[in-house]
Amino acid sequence: MEISLEVLTGVFFFIFGTLIGSFLNVVILRHNTGKDLSGRSRCQSCGRTLSPLELVPILSFLYQKGACRVCKSKISIQYPIVEFLTGVLFVLIFFAYNSIPGTVFSLVVISLLIIIATYDFRHRIVPNTFVYGFIGASIFSLFFDVNSLSYTKPSLEALLAGPILALPIWFLWQISNGKWIGLGDAKLFLGVGWFLGISAGVTAFVLSFWIGASVSLFLIFLGRVVSIRKLNLGVKDLTIKNEIPFAPFIILSFFIVYLLEFNLISFIAP
Repeated sequence: MEISLEVLTGVFFFIFGTLIGSFLNVVILRHNTGKDLSGRSRCQSCGRTLSPLELVPILSFLYQKGACRVCKSKISIQYPIVEFLTGVLFVLIFFAYNSIPGTVFSLVVISLLIIIATYDFRHRIVPNTFVYGFIGASIFSLFFDVNSLSYTKPSLEALLAGPILALPIWFLWQISNGKWIGLGDAKLFLGVGWFLGISAGVTAFVLSFWIGASVSLFLIFLGRVVSIRKLNLGVKDLTIKNEIPFAPFIILSFFIVYLLEFNLISFIAP
């Protein structure tokens, strides 16, 4: 049975994505800890330097049954989840773009957003370093066609899309003194608006609140039935009193709109 070149390339992008996902895990765990990215990976419990076979994305976690080979302490399920999702998203980017510049640009953006979403989920804060990187990429996409790298003059609507999406979040942050929502979420929406444009950006805005409300209620219910800590995600149990991170919902909505080309406005009023 012959396997097409497209399928083989898709498999390559998935494997490549899992490797990048493994690196993103390192970035997420070491960011703001004073550790650089050049050091060898170690077990978070016993401090033992991990061998190359223990660092194979997804497979090492499954083979070791989610525990350190020596001290038997549990390994966070974040590792295989981030690796798998990065692999899947890289495959989707491969099928979405035909140009090398467009593909590379999108892979960088996807990687930045995965870091932001996971870091916010773990620490309840949007890391400025990476959200500013995303905003920079969004501004670049305003003025340059990412497929041909040729200059394009943005419309006034495109320039205003970022501030239009960010302003309501900034207002909620301002009047609540940061209790309802974080300023980092407003910065994230600034990039989303400039990257997607007003129509698709509004779709992502609305979806993020719908998904956020639905998932938050489910997680609160789940937290009453099964302790979230038992899932070994590196986060506290979720209750109505806890701050539930919003950036992952913004970024999930971005992926839905960007990769699946879903536009709520055109769907309602074609």
